[in-house]
Amino acid sequence: MTDLLSKFDPYIAEHKGLLETGVHDPFGVVMERVMSPTRAIINGRETILVGTYNYMGMTFDPDVIAAGKAALDNFGAGSTGSRVLNGTFAPHIAVEQALKDFYGTRSAIVFSTGYQANLGMVSTLAGKGDYIILDADSHASIYDGCKLGNAEVVRFRHNNVEDLDKRLGRLPAEAGKLVILEGVYSMLGDIAPLRELVAVAKKHNAMTLVDEAHAMGFFGKHGRGVYEELGLEDQIDFVVGTFSKSVGTVGGFAVSNHPKFEILRLVCNPYRFTASLPPAVAATAEASIRKLMGAEAKRDNLWAVSRKLHAGLKAAGFRMATDTPESAIIAVLLPDQESTVAMWHQLLEHGIYCNMSRPPATPAGIFLLRCSLSAAHTLDDVDTIISRFIAARDSLPGAKAA
Repeated sequence: MTDLLSKFDPYIAEHKGLLETGVHDPFGVVMERVMSPTRAIINGRETILVGTYNYMGMTFDPDVIAAGKAALDNFGAGSTGSRVLNGTFAPHIAVEQALKDFYGTRSAIVFSTGYQANLGMVSTLAGKGDYIILDADSHASIYDGCKLGNAEVVRFRHNNVEDLDKRLGRLPAEAGKLVILEGVYSMLGDIAPLRELVAVAKKHNAMTLVDEAHAMGFFGKHGRGVYEELGLEDQIDFVVGTFSKSVGTVGGFAVSNHPKFEILRLVCNPYRFTASLPPAVAATAEASIRKLMGAEAKRDNLWAVSRKLHAGLKAAGFRMATDTPESAIIAVLLPDQESTVAMWHQLLEHGIYCNMSRPPATPAGIFLLRCSLSAAHTLDDVDTIISRFIAARDSLPGAKAA
């Protein structure tokens, strides 16, 4: 019998070798207790959280928690069905209305996860005979949506306007085309030149989908994302997002002003063949989204701490993924996997939790430590984070790994 898992033997050996060096498992961290959006107990030690995507700090908001508790009492623990059968509860309608109010769109559809939102939208919008044109650094959920669908897939170089133009120009003029972009890219924290990319898409009569998962809440006047910041609201056909970052819970969504958008409820398999969100989760999401509509102070603080962390780490000699802080993702580049793992381990020992990222999650040859800040962090927190980064580096054999 052929062992179907044997194809993963190289990964098993690599992971085993990593753990045998005595470091904590970078992919198996357990938060024994979470005390706030910025603090948790990990390995029995109070740790500053700098890698949770809890951008707006909504996970412990009292109104959000109260909404979830009330929904548990009134609707029970779960839906036990899909939205097109028995899985639509009042909180699902309410959160979709909150999204329409937040984004100013006529339609909103909620999925059970952000991953499913991309899986569903990408695989359903473009079909046989159509073309999907996507940034080479697109999220795995976008790539998997392409695999699930029947469209031809064309990649263009990351954030490269000229390459997008060239590749679109090679496609049949009469074919359906969907250009997929992201406002903020999650590994390096860089933002897309959306204005130029969207202009090229329109030039070639392509529809556009923008994933604003890492920009919702703090880009744009209303927190809608990079596309709002750049004044492109009337030029984007579909916006995809998630509840698991700025909203502070779990779930995914898509919003649009397209007059035929609602038909997706009946033709999109990742929507119609999966159980809906537990009503309590939908209720927490609604409460959070409505509070984010007036979260200017949170947005201002998030930008302040992000800029300070980037500047402080850069001044301390760390190599940054971007010259300036483009988002709340602050990525520190390391030369190889060994030094990245060692630095990540030392940071955890010094009470800092961030994310270790390596290929294939990152572009080829790029190893990094990814920090994602929260509006709940303070400027004093940032001073502590920077000092512990320096102390962790100085604790490495040979020091100065960064």
